[in-house]
Amino acid sequence: MVPDLSAQSRRTQASPVSLPTRGPLPRLSSQLTLERVLDDLGSTLLNPLTVIDDPHQTVTGVVAFDPHDDQVIPAGAIVLGIGLSDAIDVQRCLRSMGTAGAHVLIGRGPRDLMETMSLAARGYGITVFTLVPGASWTQLSNLINSLLVDPRGVDDTETIDGLPGGDLFAVANAIGSLLDAPITIEDRNSRVLAFSSGQDTADGPRIETILDRQVPVEYTRRLQSAGFFTKLYSSTEPVSIRLDVDGVDVKNRAAIAVRAGGEILGSIWAALPDEMDEELARVLRDMAKIAALHMLRLRAGDGLDRRLRADLLATALDGGDGAEYAIRRLGIESSHIAVFALGVDQEETSQLDEAIETQRIVDAINVYLAAVRPQASAARLGDTIFGMLPIQSVDDGEEQARRFVSDLVVRAGTRVRVCGGVGPIVTDSRDLLSAREGARRALRVCLDRKDRGTSVAVLSQVYVDSLLLDLRDQVSLRRDQLSGPVHRLHDYDLDNGTDFVLTLDTWLACMGDVSRAADLLHVHANTLRYRLRRLAEIADLDLEDADARFAAQLLLRIDPRLTAGYAERSAERAGPGRSPTT
Repeated sequence: MVPDLSAQSRRTQASPVSLPTRGPLPRLSSQLTLERVLDDLGSTLLNPLTVIDDPHQTVTGVVAFDPHDDQVIPAGAIVLGIGLSDAIDVQRCLRSMGTAGAHVLIGRGPRDLMETMSLAARGYGITVFTLVPGASWTQLSNLINSLLVDPRGVDDTETIDGLPGGDLFAVANAIGSLLDAPITIEDRNSRVLAFSSGQDTADGPRIETILDRQVPVEYTRRLQSAGFFTKLYSSTEPVSIRLDVDGVDVKNRAAIAVRAGGEILGSIWAALPDEMDEELARVLRDMAKIAALHMLRLRAGDGLDRRLRADLLATALDGGDGAEYAIRRLGIESSHIAVFALGVDQEETSQLDEAIETQRIVDAINVYLAAVRPQASAARLGDTIFGMLPIQSVDDGEEQARRFVSDLVVRAGTRVRVCGGVGPIVTDSRDLLSAREGARRALRVCLDRKDRGTSVAVLSQVYVDSLLLDLRDQVSLRRDQLSGPVHRLHDYDLDNGTDFVLTLDTWLACMGDVSRAADLLHVHANTLRYRLRRLAEIADLDLEDADARFAAQLLLRIDPRLTAGYAERSAERAGPGRSPTT
């Protein structure tokens, strides 16, 4: 029998300065309220320092306050007091919030600073919370935005078993109330889709999972090696497990797969103080069926929104007649726009893994953008992530964009190598198509480079590199049979086991500096001079001719076959303690 959740779903009025610790708490409207934030995050992240005057106030966004920047705070935004270090900064922040109509401030700092903040906030009617130790501002921002910007099918008019359709947080809270245990709902990749209140009563690994919205890799590896996921996904019954973590008191876990027909959608996890009994198992079985309906509803709404944003972004980046309309629909108001592109290194992933990683990165980036740049937008178009970033000034716009995209790359590239490209700043929507192409070209240069320290490229700074890649494409497309001095030298190397092309390439890269080139090749300068004379004879190449040298360098750049494998073959021939010889 499926339990009646309608009664379990009613909110209870919280006391003014305490956070609710448990109870099924579904979303009651399409607008996010402070009550919903407190219900879902609870004391896992926040502790109140002042009376919560209006828990039903609407939350419109989350912004980080910078005391050194004359920023605009949206009405109804939750303000993160990251940069507040003294009473002057606090007063400046509170005045800005009072003027803007923002009524929630979250801070962290020494006790005297927090006391000053809470006392001063009363005069502005602002509620103050402190961020708990161990939690980061980024984690808090991402978690609030997962509630704020995620349009995942929560519909006032549609309910499933008494809960708003697609509201997995309400489902998690309902299960938590029935089991009297903290709950997480996860996808197939152990990413946390929703969690119940009361997570502070769980253990360290669970709290770490909530803060990162992802089960830590060390735990998933242990579960995989123990065959737990195989057992979980092959059974329709709940499965129990006890993680053995050195020095950490870990509660029992009970998990059940969430299915829709033969498809595994994810799983429900409960942190239990005792062993699972038959009653708990029955609740998990029943709730897994309900969770499946909500996950399907969520997936449908999420897919629709994702396609809509991708279509709008594609329309804008085409630069056609519909570009201006698409830009407005995306909420971009700036007259200066930077276009950026992000991509995953294909050498590190299979085709399937690349697609999964790319979509994961898009989802993570959009949550981050909603927190720090609500007007920015990104979507997956083909195999590449494209985005538009409003820029305040054209003068240093490319550098602004480069820094911002570099930050995105660092946040996104935790599992695989991610690179970014930045196109030219545009002031006319008709130029967005060329800016998109510029971002794509810059990204390609970055991915092609062997230097893994280079993560973001700006087209204006790598334009020549991009031209060389275009030339390489033309050679490949036309299937040109390249010939000439360098290719004659290449053929000679293949036939005789020499490295004359490598010698030539190194000397040209050193701009004819024999001493430097000899050091790089680990040979005497006189030996290098002899090799240069010898290769000039073999290739019929005039090294005194500037045009001949330029042509040789160009061919070495656009035909990677010429230098492929030289380092490995040289090392093999040299052996331990010996330098390569020709």
